[in-house]
Amino acid sequence: MPPTRHPGLDPGSTFLSLLKKSWVPAFAGMTIMCAAPAATQGPSVAPDYSKDSSWLCLPGRSDSCSASLPTTALTSSGYGPASSSSTAKDPPLDCFYVYPTVSNDPGMNSDMNAGREEKLTAETQFARFASVCRTFAPIYRQMTLAAVAAYSAGADVTQPAALAYRDVLAAWRDYIGTRNGGRPFVLIGHSQGSLMLQQLIAREIENQPAVAARMKLAIIPGFNVLVPQGKLVGGTFKKTPLCSRPAETGCVMAWSSFREKNAPPDGAMFGYADEPGMTVGCVNPALPGSRDWVRLDSDWFARSSLPVPGGPIQWSSQGQPSTPYVETKGLVSARCVNDGPRGYLSIHTNHAPGDKWTDHVGGEIAVLGLFLPGWGMHLVDMAEAEGDLVRQVGEISARSRTTAQPGH
Repeated sequence: MPPTRHPGLDPGSTFLSLLKKSWVPAFAGMTIMCAAPAATQGPSVAPDYSKDSSWLCLPGRSDSCSASLPTTALTSSGYGPASSSSTAKDPPLDCFYVYPTVSNDPGMNSDMNAGREEKLTAETQFARFASVCRTFAPIYRQMTLAAVAAYSAGADVTQPAALAYRDVLAAWRDYIGTRNGGRPFVLIGHSQGSLMLQQLIAREIENQPAVAARMKLAIIPGFNVLVPQGKLVGGTFKKTPLCSRPAETGCVMAWSSFREKNAPPDGAMFGYADEPGMTVGCVNPALPGSRDWVRLDSDWFARSSLPVPGGPIQWSSQGQPSTPYVETKGLVSARCVNDGPRGYLSIHTNHAPGDKWTDHVGGEIAVLGLFLPGWGMHLVDMAEAEGDLVRQVGEISARSRTTAQPGH
């Protein structure tokens, strides 16, 4: 990708070439055994985002993003007290979230009926941010797991990809035009959600300076943000840099997680740039700009049944937690690595003999008992540092309150 070119969604675009040769085939490998190739279907009626029913999450109502999440603290000494997440009253900051690929709908694009997968994902990845910002999350006709499997059988994903983005764009325009009220905002996504937000920043926000000035942060892990090697901007984005210091605003936080001593292989789906002179941007989600090991504040969904390298997780020698979520501060550490085309967040677990917390965590994707090396620890990109991310967005919200103008 040339350093100053934004990826597009038109047939033959650089963006769709990247999608087809990396993200889609890898996802197809994960899903083909459980989803038959989907026939191309005509798109459903375009959603009307002026209607609240087209939104998975909106402030001031009971939904997946206002859920109170029962969480148990876990340290190396064992379990501590349980607590629940809360929802802030009239925070000065907005958060706009686009969820990752989760839909099991049979068509190339999902319908507008948010199911358990969408709701649980939003709860797990986004609900904690309600403690520091107003939460907005559109339902959108995303590319489904079945669509990805269909591509592996020869189907064309140009139109499904464009349809998903059109929905996100329409939701964004409704939000910024009728719901935002001139307030500062943070963008949050993961995987396909991050991909959609990349397009939104590059094609919409960067071209509107007044709106771009209100974008305090974009948190978009789980999809490659390309930058020229040694630079902070110039690949995926023309104007928006990677964050390079704590408390910086107007920048992007992006990373793809890989277990220590398991760097992305050549041609990996995440963490490897196949454009000459490019690397994949990495920002440490706990301490932007750091290249050292940093301990993470993590929020784990403790009731996942997905396979884990090293076997099922026994969260503590004291037994399993009584709550669905576990918070750990320092169980895992992370360090950004850039080595030529490779750029990734290296992860290791901090467990010493006698510790009462787990000696391993998950995140890899398994297919027929084999873990996909090019995906890294994709499934926990958000969970591994969610406490750190909420803290930083909370700091932005606090600063926004002190500088808010009347009526904003």
